Amino acid sequence: MFRMKRRTALLMAGLSVGLTLYAAGQRTWAAPDKPDKPAGPPAVKNVILFVGDGMGTAHRDAIRLATKGITGELEMDDMPYSGLIHTNSADPKSFITDSAAAATAIATGVKTYNGAIAVDLQGKPVETILEQAKKAGKATGLVTTAQVTDATPAAFGAHTAKRSAQSDIAKQYIEQTKVDVILGGGEDYWYPAGQPGYYPDHPAEDPEEGSKGTQGNLVERAKQLGYTYVRTADELKQATGRKLLGLFANEEMFQQRPEGEGDVYNPAVPLPDMTKKALDVLSQNKKGFFLVVEEEAIDEMSHENNGPLMIKAGQQLDEAVAVAKQYAKRHRDTLVLVLADHECGGLTVETPGGADESGDGKTISGEDGPFSIAHSAQTFALDWTTTGHTAADVPLTAMGPGAERFVGVYENTRIHDILEQVLFAKNRR
Repeated sequence: MFRMKRRTALLMAGLSVGLTLYAAGQRTWAAPDKPDKPAGPPAVKNVILFVGDGMGTAHRDAIRLATKGITGELEMDDMPYSGLIHTNSADPKSFITDSAAAATAIATGVKTYNGAIAVDLQGKPVETILEQAKKAGKATGLVTTAQVTDATPAAFGAHTAKRSAQSDIAKQYIEQTKVDVILGGGEDYWYPAGQPGYYPDHPAEDPEEGSKGTQGNLVERAKQLGYTYVRTADELKQATGRKLLGLFANEEMFQQRPEGEGDVYNPAVPLPDMTKKALDVLSQNKKGFFLVVEEEAIDEMSHENNGPLMIKAGQQLDEAVAVAKQYAKRHRDTLVLVLADHECGGLTVETPGGADESGDGKTISGEDGPFSIAHSAQTFALDWTTTGHTAADVPLTAMGPGAERFVGVYENTRIHDILEQVLFAKNRR
């Protein structure tokens, strides 16, 4: 009996010490102003999501070498957290994704078939993270050097079984999703065939371009719905208000062709300027915003194995990222992500000279360069192995509250899931 009492006493004493230590630990963990509650993840008010379309690891390396040199860092790489993304689609014919399926996975958390815009394998619409942000009262924006209705921005702001239905996508933007800021190219899909807008049909740089809208005059419709419409860099600078539509080219804001065959990268409004204006407008919303910024020319120039203009486009993306990072440093509740939807071109970075291992020199895919390395007498070459997309994983870099959650190797659908958690406090750890 004595032994039993002694064991009981020791057990109770141990339990008391354990509870004391636990309580002390809880007090250490708790936020100073709320000692009875554990501190949670920092709040995310704003998200700026950059998509370098087609930008794999080698693309980043080439842009870095040409811009910052061997030991320098791009703005998009000089961020505290990084991850690696699997990009495959759920297409039964090809697991190698296109931009539509990849962007849909990122925007909705659902894998789908190539060509799908925010619909699942059965063609059923799936709510996007941008739509969720809008429902939460946040401002929303889409900025791109492609058509504003192209696959990547479309997957965040519209739903359609076919990415080619760009006039339908435009109509959804302004009437259903009600995206607050829309900036980029693609004026042709906002005006009916035979009724050109500010940018004339059949321009000399691409005679095939021309108005081809199927939903009436959507620019006039946007104005009726309260959008300020701008067409030039000067008009963009002067624009005011909280709803803004800017269309700055017939189609893409560049001409994607092989080197020396009419290739041009000279957007009427540079991507950094569009990004800054979007932030100025969206930040008027006290509940925050969700902004997608895409540099499309990285992908389009990679399809053409055009190294010089791929690098030039990447440099513009990096300058836009710098704009966002400066904003985020002033607004600590802003999460900034830089990623790609897929890799394009099967690109590697090599020493110039020697045999071209990628082919017989008669095809477009081959060695490209040499390119100068910044702050160095050295050069590098690019070796393209395809003009199409590949299954290579793509890098992600992140800064701001919640950025640590993007560390690791994972499916592209996880990006949506993490954004949902940090924005809307769903399943927070």
